[in-house]
Amino acid sequence: MQVKKLSVERLGCRGILVLALCFLFLAPAAAQELLNYPLDTINGEEVYKYRVERSIGLYRIGVNFNVSQSDIIRLNPQLRERGLHFDELLYIPTGRKVGEKPKVEETKPAEEPKPVVEPKPVVEPKPVVADKTKVESEKPKVESQPAKEEASVAVVEAFVPDTVVAVQDTVAAPVVETLDSIVDGRRVIEIALMLPFESQQTKRSATAARMLEFYQGALLALHEAQNDSLLYRLRVYDVERSERRVKALCDSTELDHIQAVLGVVYPIQIKVMSQWCEAHKVPLFLPFCDNMDLKGHPQIYQFNSSDAEEAQVLTRWIQAQDTNMHCVMIETKEADVTNSTRALRKEMKAQGVSYTSLSMRDLLNDSAAYALIPEKENLIIVHSDRIQQVRALLPHLMTLQTVGYRLRLMSQYSWQKENIDMPQVYASKFTTDSTDMSGYNALWSQYFVNEHVSETPRYDLLGYDLMREIVHILNREPGESGLQSPIYWEAETEQDGWQNTYINIVEVER
Repeated sequence: MQVKKLSVERLGCRGILVLALCFLFLAPAAAQELLNYPLDTINGEEVYKYRVERSIGLYRIGVNFNVSQSDIIRLNPQLRERGLHFDELLYIPTGRKVGEKPKVEETKPAEEPKPVVEPKPVVEPKPVVADKTKVESEKPKVESQPAKEEASVAVVEAFVPDTVVAVQDTVAAPVVETLDSIVDGRRVIEIALMLPFESQQTKRSATAARMLEFYQGALLALHEAQNDSLLYRLRVYDVERSERRVKALCDSTELDHIQAVLGVVYPIQIKVMSQWCEAHKVPLFLPFCDNMDLKGHPQIYQFNSSDAEEAQVLTRWIQAQDTNMHCVMIETKEADVTNSTRALRKEMKAQGVSYTSLSMRDLLNDSAAYALIPEKENLIIVHSDRIQQVRALLPHLMTLQTVGYRLRLMSQYSWQKENIDMPQVYASKFTTDSTDMSGYNALWSQYFVNEHVSETPRYDLLGYDLMREIVHILNREPGESGLQSPIYWEAETEQDGWQNTYINIVEVER
């Protein structure tokens, strides 16, 4: 008997369309997840209360809730006029009468794919274990906790190199270990690291690579912090961009033994995590957010200074320079630097410092002459966290120099290892103060095989410095100057959170 092979030619356009539609409508998560949204009643109709997440449209919301877009707009008429907004509260019809219980089919839950948050490319440390049988006998007993449907959080539990490394990846209700406060005679301090590792994505972004480097630097700091009386255990969670993943952790028993939290990146996650930390008197260290309102949040430690404070320092530096200087601000289309650029413009206008705006397109098209003044030194200000942007600008800036323009480059971050020939001004905390990093680099090469991400600032150094700060704060010890930069925590009052106020401007002549 001849077996006919299924091919694209045999399916035809209609077949492909049918398969695509089937995948589109069958792929969303199980309906049980919707049961965890808050319920409300509008005109006798039961509705879900849903906060709009990032990078999601009305069509996808309708698919996830199995309702039409017209039904969503019917309950949210404002969408007709202004469209969908992030973090906006929407009312989604449940399709049930008030008081009617949801129908839940008894189906065997599908086994979810195992996430890969192995700190790749990371090689396991080479632990020195005196008595393996003794270590095995002293392992704490494992007790399984009731499954929580929302706890879809990837977990990597890493015992730092001083002891045996055990990596555990779980999805959907991870097995929670009952932890003793004393292990092999040492007191255990547990720290949670929550970052967007994108472990469940088929293709990870550059952000995920940076987060992995941050994690590796933090792990090295904990390795150095081990001693005869203290054992640090790091729990790593991939929370991606999801508010629900953070809520799931806060509602579970996962964080019962946590004494500090490092991470969460996005504002909607920070709001949830900060409430949990304040309720449990646990410090929350934010490594990347720079716009958190710290008033009334004494548990929060924000590493990045605010855009307004950095703009004030930059403006004061410009004012202190020779008056024969003309500022040219490059317009970039990066969402992450919009606020800092806006804050700098506002401060410069308030202090009477004039500047000219120059679009990136005009500069790349060699049409920048209208923004420059030949008789003055032109300070080119670029707010960007992508070194590719600066690399693209350099040839055009060098061309302008050859025709007689005096130029100096000011960027938010420091590219000290890059071959940039122009005179530069590095303006931010990300400047390497320590010139002797041989010890750190040797430690890195001992445990990890991957090279550092070429982007700067060095995220591994940031993770190392912040984790050392956490150790000092938890042990009520004075902090030390970091490898990447000093950290100075300040708070206006005892009721407010802490902010790193270190902002430095370093001039480098090339």
